This record gives sequence, C-alpha cells and structure tokens, in this order.
Amino acid sequence: MQRILSWIGRNKLSTVLLLILAFFIAKSLFGISSRVSNYPSDTTYSGISASSPLSMGKIGLGAPAIGGMIPNIIPQRELAPSDSTNRLVIQNSSLSLQVKDVREAADQIISYARQAGGFMVNSYFNNPGEGPSASVTVRVPNTQLNSTLKYFRDLSIKVVSENLQGEDVTDQYVDNQAKLDTLNKTKAKFEQILDKATEISDILNIEQQLISLQSQIDGVKGQQQYLEKSAELTSITIYLSTDEFSLPYAPSDSWRADVIFKQAVRAAVGTLRQIGTVVIWVAVYAIFWIPALIVILLLRKKFSSRSTS
Repeated sequence: MQRILSWIGRNKLSTVLLLILAFFIAKSLFGISSRVSNYPSDTTYSGISASSPLSMGKIGLGAPAIGGMIPNIIPQRELAPSDSTNRLVIQNSSLSLQVKDVREAADQIISYARQAGGFMVNSYFNNPGEGPSASVTVRVPNTQLNSTLKYFRDLSIKVVSENLQGEDVTDQYVDNQAKLDTLNKTKAKFEQILDKATEISDILNIEQQLISLQSQIDGVKGQQQYLEKSAELTSITIYLSTDEFSLPYAPSDSWRADVIFKQAVRAAVGTLRQIGTVVIWVAVYAIFWIPALIVILLLRKKFSSRSTS
C-alpha cells in the first residue's frame, strides 16, 4: 500500500488520466441495458366503445318538490341465476408456441381467426439477434374455440405452455340490469313531474336531472353490451418464437439441465458482448488516452534522465 501511495505521489498526472479512463470504461460497461422481451398483452375488445368498466354514479334526486311529488324508487337487487348454463363467462386463453417461421405462423393465425368469424385485436413482432418472436391477440366465437385452439397447436413445433381461464360476470350483469331498470323508472317519474311543472326554474332543474339520468342509462347499456359481446367471443393471445426459451412459460421441473445450459450460453454471449463493447469504447477514446500516455512516458523519461544527471 505504501508503494502504491508513493507511486501516486510521484505520478499524479498518470493517476488522473487512469481514473478518467476507468470512469469511461465503467460507464460503458454498466450503462448497457440488457434486452428484456416484453409481450404486450392487450385483450381490450375494440368493437365496443365502452371498452373499460364504466363507473356508475349516484342518481341525483335533488330537484325541488313540485306539488309534493318526489320520486321514491328503491333499487331491488335480483339474484344471479344459479343454473350454470345461464352464467355469463368471459373466457381468455393464451398459448406459447415454438414455430419454424414466426411471420408465416402469425399470418396463418390471423387468417384462421377471420375465417372462424372472429378478428385480430393486435399483433407485435420483434426480431432480436437471438431469434424472431411475436405475439398475436385474436377473438373468436366461443363455438369455434376448441377447433381454433387445435389449429393453432398444429402450427407449432412444440406447445410450450397453454392457459385457459374464465371470469364469471353474471352477478355484475344482473346488478347492471337492476340499475338500468331503476334508472328507467326514475326517468319516467321525472318525465311525469315535468309534464305537470309550471315554474321555469323547476322545468330547467328537472330537464337537467333527465339529461344526467339519460347519460347514466347510456353508460350502463354500453357496459351491458360490452359484457355480452365479450362473453360471446374468447380472447386468445398467442406468443410465437423460434426459440423455446424466449417464450413466457413456467418450467414444469424445478431443475432442468438443458435450460441451465442454454441460460449459461446466453450469459456467456452477453459477457462477450459487454467485453466487445468495452473494447470498442477504449478504441474510440484512444484519440485521448494514447497521446496522454505518450506525454506521460516522455515526461517520465525526461525527469528520470535529469535525476540521473
């Protein structure tokens, strides 16, 4: 340690230049962000304007009393049907497929979905150095779900993972229907009051309430249509890649030698890339550090010759 400190004391300029060079090397090494595959998953149904859940506000019944007539409607919640055949279920499926040609498989998936009476929601293609990949989301009628999934499986070399899940929205649909009935009855009451109103202020206030009620009615109807259409069409997201280990999936085994080997190879390739990046940075900055190094060597030689004389 004493020798290092004494060398730094004798070669302050060299120390500063070495620190600057180390800074740029560290910056280039740690500033390289690793590529992360991110498959967008967008299962929004584009055919309905109410694609997101609509908030149901409170019904404003703040209109002044006219002739003692105040709407008095208490919402009655109906029970959801217990029969499983009448349930309203929104289904979503996902497949991870290893294929030979990503672009060709994606085109075939979209074409088949249209032939089955569905449509393409979105598609995403990525072509990294390790292998092309893509994700395609389609919607198909529930009646065509099994045949569609079978066709998609047949396109692959290997089905890496498959998932099918459903969301029961029957209670939500029944609640919305009860709200819709209440809103319609309330609107009818206000219309009756409007027919008997004589004061301009009362008429304006009731018309404002009617506009608000109609807006809420339209919102609930839109949500009901969204639930109905979503239950009729199953959303299928297909992840495609020529490399099995670029696909999102949960390994079935806790330890797999082939997976670990490929991960090790990828890590080694990543390390080589980082080393190559550092070499390029050092080569580019050679216009700075080579002249500085030459100056340092010349000054050192000059000072050493003076000390010997």
